[in-house]
Amino acid sequence: MIEKRLVTNALATLLGAATSLPVGRSVMPGSGPPYYVLTPVDTSVSGAPYTDASEDMSLVYQVTAVSGPSASQPGSAGTLEQAEGMADKARTAILGRNAVTGQWLHLLTVTGAFCMCRELETEPGATSDPADGIISYVLRFRLDLTAA
Repeated sequence: MIEKRLVTNALATLLGAATSLPVGRSVMPGSGPPYYVLTPVDTSVSGAPYTDASEDMSLVYQVTAVSGPSASQPGSAGTLEQAEGMADKARTAILGRNAVTGQWLHLLTVTGAFCMCRELETEPGATSDPADGIISYVLRFRLDLTAA
């Protein structure tokens, strides 16, 4: 059986380590922007994954990149440039591959599971008015896993 909680924790760890930014699991992390919010969105299974140890699972996660003012610059605000740059980093963290070997740049290590596919499912993009001072950028990734 693949434990979704372990996949969520592994993806949050991968995103935080690869981008050097805080990642909240469905909530804001303890620090102010910039940060990511990782939210499980959808789960689909083939067969009986909760009773059959060799079944597969497909998970969709939303990664929301939240740009914002710099704590060291009073009066500053988040920008579309910052939000798009964070989205670029998230895409590279989750989907990036070594050009020579074809291997993932960042391993997704999940006890009892192997991630056989990672893909960008949808990218609605920037979701806030630049005048707001905080701009979010939404991406959704699909991970297909099989029991290891």
